[in-house]
Amino acid sequence: MTAATLHIAAPTFVERAGLRIAAAITAHVRARMERRAERRALALYLLREQQARKTDPFLLEQALQMIGSRSR
Repeated sequence: MTAATLHIAAPTFVERAGLRIAAAITAHVRARMERRAERRALALYLLREQQARKTDPFLLEQALQMIGSRSR
């Protein structure tokens, strides 16, 4: 091998800088994806909780009839 071939085998400063920038962008995107997934999971959990808390209108009618009161 010649000296020129050995020199080309190692990444240049620009290539190393490009790889560092790409790694930083990748880490930023992954962190952002994780935060979005956490927010999405929390929103789904809150939505399920909110929907589970809704009362059935017929349940109230049955309770009123059981105590002998007139329905609405």
